[in-house]
Amino acid sequence: MAEFTLPKNSQIQPGKHFPAKDAKKSRTFKVYRWTPDDGQNPRTDTYEVDLASCGPMVLDALLKIKNEIDPTLSLRRSCREGICGSCAMNIDGTNTLACTKAISDCGGGTVNIYPLPHMPVVKDLVPDLTHFYAQFASIKPWLRTQSPAPADKERLQSPEDRKKLDGLYECILCACCSTSCPSYWWNGDRYLGPAILLQAYRWIVDSRDEDTGSRLDDLEDPFKLYRCHTIMNCARTCPKGLNPAKAIAEIKKLIVQRRSA
Repeated sequence: MAEFTLPKNSQIQPGKHFPAKDAKKSRTFKVYRWTPDDGQNPRTDTYEVDLASCGPMVLDALLKIKNEIDPTLSLRRSCREGICGSCAMNIDGTNTLACTKAISDCGGGTVNIYPLPHMPVVKDLVPDLTHFYAQFASIKPWLRTQSPAPADKERLQSPEDRKKLDGLYECILCACCSTSCPSYWWNGDRYLGPAILLQAYRWIVDSRDEDTGSRLDDLEDPFKLYRCHTIMNCARTCPKGLNPAKAIAEIKKLIVQRRSA
């Protein structure tokens, strides 16, 4: 997909306004709109939604807009439970999941909704995550072993080793953290970003994995790993409460320890 770039000196234009009819409890949502094949600049359409007949989450409002007000609106969603990461978007200036973001937590004014920042846009609120997923595949996110698997049981792990995966395995690859990271904005072609590096550390620290040295060798690169400057946007915005910056620091520490061993 081609990334949309605003022409010089142009801005996102105000778009259509959809007033609520006979609303008992109205709330205004300003939503980013852009269609790649209509030749128009992006715009923000304004929708007034009756919260008296709407669920409590931002995703509920977006689905009400799509189902009852404007069927041309495009967005991704699936589980509605904060598990799949499909509905990641920028809501009131923060990357988060629309399905777990309560409308009541959006302050008292208009709710501004945009796609994840600094990503190519497929249409409206749908970012193109092709490159992001390719980066994920590049770290080979599966158990890599040399020893044969036990014939009659699983590869076992102590409770202590299993606990090391807490705060890592919960990542749902929603891309909220990576798209909040300035280093990823400017170096996303080569810097893996917080989400992928957290996933990489998840396998590095797994006691059942037998390819730690190769994993660290692959990451020891001026851009893949070391573009992280500990800005901490990733930890602040993660809808699962994870800390990718800590995982990145642990990878750097392991590389230093390996050099000095």
